[in-house]
Amino acid sequence: MSRGAAGGAPRVVAIGGGHGLAQTLRAARQYAFELTAVVSVADDGGSSGRLRELLGIPAPGDLRRCIGALLPEPSALAEALEHRFASGELAGHAFGNLLIAAFASTTGDFVSGVEEAARVLGAVGRVLPATVVPVVLKAQTASGELIGQVRVSKGGEIATVSLVPPDPAPPPAVLQAIAEADQIVLGPGSLFTSVLAACVVPGIREGLRAARARRVYVANLREQLPETAGFDVARLLEALRAHGVEVDVVVADRAALPLGEFPDDVALVIADVAGAGFREHDPKLLGAELALLVHDDVLRCPRQVRENVLVLTGPETALKERLRER
Repeated sequence: MSRGAAGGAPRVVAIGGGHGLAQTLRAARQYAFELTAVVSVADDGGSSGRLRELLGIPAPGDLRRCIGALLPEPSALAEALEHRFASGELAGHAFGNLLIAAFASTTGDFVSGVEEAARVLGAVGRVLPATVVPVVLKAQTASGELIGQVRVSKGGEIATVSLVPPDPAPPPAVLQAIAEADQIVLGPGSLFTSVLAACVVPGIREGLRAARARRVYVANLREQLPETAGFDVARLLEALRAHGVEVDVVVADRAALPLGEFPDDVALVIADVAGAGFREHDPKLLGAELALLVHDDVLRCPRQVRENVLVLTGPETALKERLRER
C-alpha cells in the first residue's frame, strides 16, 4: 500500500469514458486521497469530432465530462461546461470542449491544456487523456471491419477493438498513476467504445498487467444496444479478457444484468449500486462499495460465500453506512 492508503485514504485511478466514468469519479471522490481519471479520446462524433478534425487534437468531450464530475458540488461551472450553443457557427459545440481546446492552444500541448483547464476550474482530481495524439477506434465484427467510434457504437457482434495508430503513447503521468495506485477502477460505461477504447492503448494495458493495485471492474446495469446486445456480466468480463485486460474483482448490481457463467478465478461482489430507474450508478452507493475494496483484507473479512458470489458482512458495514450518509 502507498503512503495515501496507509493513512486510510487511497490513490485511485479510474479508466474509461463517457457518463459511466463520470459516475465512477463522483463515487471515488468520496474516499480517495488522490484521484486520477484516464479518459478515452477516440470519439469522432458531434462537437468532439468537429474539433479534432479542425484542430488536430484528441477528442475533448469525455475529458470535459470528467472535469465536470470533479468540480465542487453544486457547481454552476459544471453546468456551463455542458452548455451547447444552439445557433451560428458554434451550434452543437459544448462550451467545455471549446475551453479545453483553447487551453491546449495557449499551453501548446493538449495534455497540459486539459490539466490547466481542470486546475483553473477547481477540479478535485486529475484528468488525463489516454493518449497524447488523436486516435481512431477500429472494430472487427461478424459483418466485417468498422472504423470510427460512432460507427463502432452502432455495430453489433463486436469481436475485438483496436486503435489507429496501433501504438499511441499515453501521457507519462498516466503510467505513473497506474503504477502508484492503490485501486484501479474500470467502467462502467460503453464496453467497447469507452472502457476498452482506453484500455487497449498498449502502454495502459501493460501498466494494468503490472499494477500492484486491486483492479476492479464495475459492470454495466443493462445492455447497450446494439454494442452489447445479449451480454450478461460474464460476457462483459470475457470481452475484457479477450483484449488482454485482467481484473481482480467485478462489482455487479444484484437486480441488473444476469451474471451468466461467471468464472471461478475472479471475485464477484453483488451489491445495490444502481440509481433510481437503473439508468446509471448511484455515486454514494457505488462509492461505499468501492471504498471497501481498497484494503487488502476486505475480501478476507467474515462473509458468506455462495458459488462465486461474495456478500460482504461484518465490521466494514459501518464504513459503508458512513459513506452512504454523506
